[in-house]
Amino acid sequence: MKKYFLILLVLVGFACKKKNNTQSQADHPVPYVPVSLNIYPNNPLYFKVQVVGGWMYIDGGINGIVIYRKSEQEFVAVERTSSQLPNNAAARVVVMADNFTLRDTISDSRWRMFDGTVTQGPATWPLRVYGTSFDGNLLKIVN
Repeated sequence: MKKYFLILLVLVGFACKKKNNTQSQADHPVPYVPVSLNIYPNNPLYFKVQVVGGWMYIDGGINGIVIYRKSEQEFVAVERTSSQLPNNAAARVVVMADNFTLRDTISDSRWRMFDGTVTQGPATWPLRVYGTSFDGNLLKIVN
């Protein structure tokens, strides 16, 4: 009886295993470039990200980065290179008037600013998102 129970348990474990349908970052169409930036959001130069919901463009990555303040302690840093047209420098994403959507001006693809996921094609890949950490004074952006 224990033998059958063990076999059943193993089969259930395999059946319940979550499938990984996410796209691999190694296959991402936007090339990997090293990013290691330090930003002091409390500095007047970065006044646009001193409030929750604030955003601004900064230099870094391939075609620049959009920094978005998600909460008092959480930031998002998104690469501005379009995942639909990564080899076209003119296809740099811009923040739309709603302050939550990023748009590729050539393909008209759209992504959410707070996580880089596609909201409108033809793009199928999310934007490249860089890691962030904030200690209340220093914002580190890395990959």
